[in-house]
Amino acid sequence: MISAALLKSVITYRGFIFGSVKREFQAKYGNAVLGATWTILNPLALILVYTVIFAEVMHSRLPGVSSSFAYSIYLCAGILTWGLFAEITSRSQNIFLDHANLIKKISFPRIALPLIVVLSAGLNFAIIFGLFVGFLLVTGNFPGWIFFAIVPVLLIQILLSIGLGMILGVLNVFFRDVGQFFSIFLQFWFWFTPIVYPASILPPAVRDLLVWNPMATIVGAYQTVLVSGTAPDWGALAPVAAVSLLLCVFGLRLFRKRSGEMVDEL
Repeated sequence: MISAALLKSVITYRGFIFGSVKREFQAKYGNAVLGATWTILNPLALILVYTVIFAEVMHSRLPGVSSSFAYSIYLCAGILTWGLFAEITSRSQNIFLDHANLIKKISFPRIALPLIVVLSAGLNFAIIFGLFVGFLLVTGNFPGWIFFAIVPVLLIQILLSIGLGMILGVLNVFFRDVGQFFSIFLQFWFWFTPIVYPASILPPAVRDLLVWNPMATIVGAYQTVLVSGTAPDWGALAPVAAVSLLLCVFGLRLFRKRSGEMVDEL
């Protein structure tokens, strides 16, 4: 999927890639009085709100789960997972447009731009998910060693996100309506994914359609591990992994084929 020349160019420009991620992080919090502390306060507040509102105030419960924190964990697992997917795809669809001047003036491997998006989003996700794991440990809801089953699920999710993001990014250069359409589509996609509600409450006809929603399978895998403490359905994840890999291959080929035309279009 990745040629030796492309991989070599990425390694050669690793300083540019990591430097860009660092600058983005600093730019986001550099002028704030509390600085990088906000990277902890914002997600901590998010987790506390979900926990207090849904577990303590609304007394929300998941069917078949007795833990008072079960719904909060279910919700946080879905929201945090979706946030990573949405950040990568949303930023990727505009990555070439946002860096048009850089692309025109400086010679560097253009594939570095999607990588910067993934690393930056991954850094944000690592911070907030790390705090979430801390919450699980403090409340005694950490699932144990099965927690590490999340790693392959995360890799599949990143493949899906960057594959779809690269395709959207290239198409959006030539057809600007693509970005506008996907922003609206993403909102509907969120609500068609069992994040704030369990899939069991859906009518059977609608529930059967979830098999066509790759994010429903991915989010469900996180929720299975974190709420139930059991391994995800690897059989259901296999087709999603295959689709994610195909999207990456197609996105990379589309990018290679149209990279020259993109410079002219920009």
